Amino acid sequence: MVAKKGKKGKKVAAAPLSVRKQEVKRVVNPLFEKRARNFGIGQDIQPQRDLSRFVKWPKYIRLQRQKVVLQTRLKVPPAVNQFYSTLDRQTATQLFKLMDKYRPETKQAKKERLRERAAARAEGKEDAPTKRSAVVRHGVNTITTLIEKKKAQLVVIANDVDPIELVMFLPALCRKMGVPYCIVKNKSRLGRVCRRKTTSCCAITQVESNDRSSLAKLVESVKTNYNERGEEIRRHWGGGSLGSKSAAKVAKVEKIKAKEMAKKV
Repeated sequence: MVAKKGKKGKKVAAAPLSVRKQEVKRVVNPLFEKRARNFGIGQDIQPQRDLSRFVKWPKYIRLQRQKVVLQTRLKVPPAVNQFYSTLDRQTATQLFKLMDKYRPETKQAKKERLRERAAARAEGKEDAPTKRSAVVRHGVNTITTLIEKKKAQLVVIANDVDPIELVMFLPALCRKMGVPYCIVKNKSRLGRVCRRKTTSCCAITQVESNDRSSLAKLVESVKTNYNERGEEIRRHWGGGSLGSKSAAKVAKVEKIKAKEMAKKV
């Protein structure tokens, strides 16, 4: 038998002698022992983790979170849904800038004014009642009266009034009486203008001559966004959006239906 020749491969060159770096040994203090932690059951204390998901939140927080979820899931009627379309940030900033100029007087200022008036009367001068200055009016009853008498030049309604029924009729009343109105975020922001904690609605009745142009611009933009869109607002329902699980379930069913239809064709 003929012997098989071995396969000839290329010889790999030997690696050059590399100079090994001397490892610097760390000086370990014998007083400090290395104690490796064991996080097994019943062993070392577990490290701190973010447990906010497992927290039992206070009832008011749970309620407000559930309310938000419900408002997205359930169908919201147009009368309530209109309060979700608030004034844009830029216009709202200009509006509050204007309203801040016409804030009601403070308790201290009123006290001072009445004291001066009493002092004048004591001196024997004729009692002259001070003329009512142009200030922002607030409160549902006051605003309703001003709208009905067509004295309000611009009505501002908060979007987070609770219960919402308190101000639900105001937009319809404003449209009927031809009074410009707008819906803004945050009742506390409105309240700050009126020197209160919160306010459901405010109205501008009078402004000085140098602020008339800025008010006219605000009224114009507000009318196009709210008053003139009455019919559209009346028809537009809100909510009705499914959660992620329900949406996935519906999508799955639709996918199966589409496949069956394709097979039939």
